Amino acid sequence: MSAGADIRSLTIRQVKEGLAAGRFSAVELAREALRFAEAENPKTNAYLHFCPERALAAARRVDEKLARGEDLGPLAGVPVAVKDVILTQGVRTTAGSKLLANYIAPYDATAVIRLEQAGGVILGKTNCDEFAMGSSTENSAFGPVRNPVALDRVPGGSSGGSGASVAQGTAVVALGSDTGGSIRQPASFCGVVGVTPTYGRVSRYGLIAFASSLDHIGPLARNVHDAALLLGVIAGRDASDATSAFAPVPDYTALLDGNVRGARIGLPKEYFRGLASETGDLILAGVERLKQLGCEVREISLPHTEYAIGAYYIICTAEASSNLARYDGVRYTYRSPASATLSDMYRNTRGEGFGAECKRRIMLGTYVLSAGYYDAYYLKAQRVRNLIARDFSEAFKQVDVILTPVSPFPAFKLGEKLDDPLEMYLSDIYTITGSLAGIPCMSVPCGNTAAGLPVGLQILTNHFNEAGMFRLADALERSAGRS
Repeated sequence: MSAGADIRSLTIRQVKEGLAAGRFSAVELAREALRFAEAENPKTNAYLHFCPERALAAARRVDEKLARGEDLGPLAGVPVAVKDVILTQGVRTTAGSKLLANYIAPYDATAVIRLEQAGGVILGKTNCDEFAMGSSTENSAFGPVRNPVALDRVPGGSSGGSGASVAQGTAVVALGSDTGGSIRQPASFCGVVGVTPTYGRVSRYGLIAFASSLDHIGPLARNVHDAALLLGVIAGRDASDATSAFAPVPDYTALLDGNVRGARIGLPKEYFRGLASETGDLILAGVERLKQLGCEVREISLPHTEYAIGAYYIICTAEASSNLARYDGVRYTYRSPASATLSDMYRNTRGEGFGAECKRRIMLGTYVLSAGYYDAYYLKAQRVRNLIARDFSEAFKQVDVILTPVSPFPAFKLGEKLDDPLEMYLSDIYTITGSLAGIPCMSVPCGNTAAGLPVGLQILTNHFNEAGMFRLADALERSAGRS
């Protein structure tokens, strides 16, 4: 197997071609990928831990199938990184938290099972904001992740480790999780493709819960084809997750022909007001390229957008308060040694174990669910959520897809927003609406700023229309010569 430069740029298609041509075996590729990832990781801290035994065992299964002439599966031999909020049996899953620093998962998440059944080779678990709460991957108990594009900047969050691993070339594709933009924002900041599928399209079984009505698992990849292929592998009904959908999963990659003539694109005016030119100019240049491909572009309105931040941070913190109540030191978490009574143990364990952002969100969530405030905050936020979902439903009667920025700005410097939580929350202003509506959305690179920082364009479509979303993203990628 040749040196790390090949690992950096490999795609799923190239892995499959290399195996078929005998240029390398799956085990050789896995060993080289592990070597390269371990050597590069100190630069970014993208991985929290590696699982070489599991990776090599999966690679051997691929080689054995190849020797027998059997179908290898769509991800045969492909090195994959998995965010450390997704359970992997026998491998530590920390959720970026001191509380789970030594937790060994007793079972695999459904997405992990499907990934390995398709021939994927899991190299390791990636760093993330604690319990997926953050927009910069600076809230991890195990140190921040650095953006491989510019090491003094954040990779986005909370799936910053997954985004960084793909951008750095230490994984071909990765799994992340997204609650309010945690796949799309790292994809934008790191210059890769990130997909948040329709809520229910991918099973959440084995995903450590942050906000259950908003959480998704989705792919990050170097190109649209690989993201579409990976989503096709992990998507579909799962009896272990009652919220997973029965909707059939099409072959997304079969529809990527570059033809988007006649597609109706909506630009919501609320998303472009006051947008800085370094981001806005690149977004509009991408829109112009799609016009030249025959798309029809019109301005639309999503009038309840201004209420999204408030509604989101009420709903997600309320659900976080409920979900994180289980981490009490009794069962599978860190337990404070400085406790004389049971109530002391609860208080000290949570006080010592949770980081500042988790504590902030737990307290906010407990407050909005408390007696006398439930109707004033949580119930009202759910009504706003319905209005936002209705905005999108009405918009999709006029257009096929909606295009917006992913973030108001490119990757910011490490530490720049840590002392101002509200400013950090506002970095999600363009991504949370799609999450509240439960619709599919993705980030696709649309260029770099003068400083060389990537900017992503967000594509949103109607429920279960991931195929239309991928089709437009693929055409945009082709028009930029990136496919």
